[in-house]
Amino acid sequence: MNVVEEIKDRIDVVELIGESVKLRKSGKNYTGFCPFHANTHTPAFVVFPDTGTWRCFGACNEGGDVFTFVMKKEGWDFPEALRVLAQRVGVELEPASPRQAAEAEAHERLRDLLESSVTFFRHQLNNSPAGEPVMAYLKGRGLSGQAIETFEIGYAPASWDETLNYLHGRGYSHDEILRAGMSSEREGGGTFDRFRNRIIFPIRDSRGRMAGFGARIVDPDDMPKFLNSPQTPVFDKGRLLYGLDKARKAIRLNDQAVIVEGYLDVIALHQAGYENVVSPMGTALSEPQLYLLKRYSRRIVLALDADAAGDKATLRGLDIARGALDREMDPVFDARGLVRHEGRLDAELRIVTLPDGLDPDEVVAESPDRWSEILAGAQTVVDYVMEVAAKGRDLEDAKVKAEVARQVLPLIEDVADPVEREAYRQKLARTLHVDERALMAWRTPGRRVQRAGRGVPGQAESGASGRRSASGEDKLERFCMGVLLRSPSLVHRLDRDLQDLGLKRLAPDDFGSTERRIMFEGVRRALTQDAVDPQDAWRESLDASLLTLAEDLLAEISDLDLDEPRAFNEVVAAFLRLRKRSLSFSTGQLQFQLLAAQDAEEDVRPTGQEVEHMKQEVQQLALERARLEQALSRRGPEWAAAMSQGWSG
Repeated sequence: MNVVEEIKDRIDVVELIGESVKLRKSGKNYTGFCPFHANTHTPAFVVFPDTGTWRCFGACNEGGDVFTFVMKKEGWDFPEALRVLAQRVGVELEPASPRQAAEAEAHERLRDLLESSVTFFRHQLNNSPAGEPVMAYLKGRGLSGQAIETFEIGYAPASWDETLNYLHGRGYSHDEILRAGMSSEREGGGTFDRFRNRIIFPIRDSRGRMAGFGARIVDPDDMPKFLNSPQTPVFDKGRLLYGLDKARKAIRLNDQAVIVEGYLDVIALHQAGYENVVSPMGTALSEPQLYLLKRYSRRIVLALDADAAGDKATLRGLDIARGALDREMDPVFDARGLVRHEGRLDAELRIVTLPDGLDPDEVVAESPDRWSEILAGAQTVVDYVMEVAAKGRDLEDAKVKAEVARQVLPLIEDVADPVEREAYRQKLARTLHVDERALMAWRTPGRRVQRAGRGVPGQAESGASGRRSASGEDKLERFCMGVLLRSPSLVHRLDRDLQDLGLKRLAPDDFGSTERRIMFEGVRRALTQDAVDPQDAWRESLDASLLTLAEDLLAEISDLDLDEPRAFNEVVAAFLRLRKRSLSFSTGQLQFQLLAAQDAEEDVRPTGQEVEHMKQEVQQLALERARLEQALSRRGPEWAAAMSQGWSG
């Protein structure tokens, strides 16, 4: 038994969740109001003690084990949740290696240095003569003293060495200051202050730890207008979001994250009461940033200004990069990238455009309610691009019809869900007044899919009413994850097979344990890059504690002959069985909720509409399960034998 399994075995899931959720016994399970979204009518949150799991049948529709719960509730990553839960139940974690300990100590030292820099810059803004006009500028932009204090805005003096001298005086070495990104090297030798005569915005990670700085010019003749910390051991711009440390609770409460362009946009909206707002600091949204947000909500809205979302820019090819406009940042809107991220993350991404010429602070200054109205009009990425591509065009002109179709169809083809794809094609056909069959004839060139490794399928699932038996679940999950870790490109083939059956692509929820869900996400991310081999990429993305578990899974299938001719079909059968078992589990949970609804007191009984929705979901799950059973039966005698024999491990 590894440490993760030992922690789960020792923790009472009802006791843990009951510390923050008022639970009521219902049969052998417990129900309550979900802590992750607003709901005071129906207790749609259920804890299943027998399986150590929980699920919300309401708005967020999420679930998992004790790790998933504390990660979602506290906004922690897996290593943090592992450390806290291990301490709670007295499980001793494997000590860090000398190298890891030294690295952690060095990183902490850099963060302390950055904290000292925050203090220095804030003092310069609040207590120096040079800071007075900067403070006047900030207040002229509508920022209150409280907002300036909350976001720790500062000022870097117009000096080549004042920051350096301060940090040296605090005991930090020349090399540490350079490694933290607070100084730059001269070509002829020596260093100088990186940030000079600039408004300073501290950038913290989601846990509130200092990572780096963003800086805006004071003198309009200075260049560049915006300057960030360089890449350092603690600052990676593509993996950070400005304001997330202050926005994460509001994002969870509102079940929505809003992405705006710059620092002042974030601060102005927080000041106006809209605290679920973050900024990517001028870069195109990266998948790691979206994964960060998805910890708190699947619903993500990207707010573009009218210049960044201009018609001509969209029609140039759906990759919108705004030039040197007088705004906070240089945002990038990559529509196809967003659609692909949305599918891989199973998230809901939407777009809004700000009124022409207005920044978020001007919108809320004019009317705080107007921001809510703007967000209410958020469109899907495809709908947004379709509208922009067709706007002001002569759609009676056949050439224009073809041009708009060429713009939008590649985006539709990137949509992961087949039902969504069909709906978008139908809408585009109506917009262009053409027969949908003409659009169906268009296809992007097929993507090359590498041949995946082959293996032997896992054990069949057990009953549907409760969680799978621990041994059966573990064997099948461990086998399937081991195969994916060994042959990441197999994901493409599995996705295709599932979608051919009218089912969703392979997803983290197909795995019951948090650790294997995170491993699966690591495999997915590894396939989105081409810098290194996917097997190396997923290793780089996992924390040391998870990497050890992943290597164990690989070791368990090391003696399998992946070139054996029958193995590939058997591997696919195992994954279809994994999905079938997941559907059975979900069906059992829904059936429990329906039974519990019949016995519930009137004041907390689900509405007729909610009950009907659950019944429809049970029917849908039954249909999907039937498709899987049919697919498995069509595979012939070899698959039937594999199903009956299972994987002996």
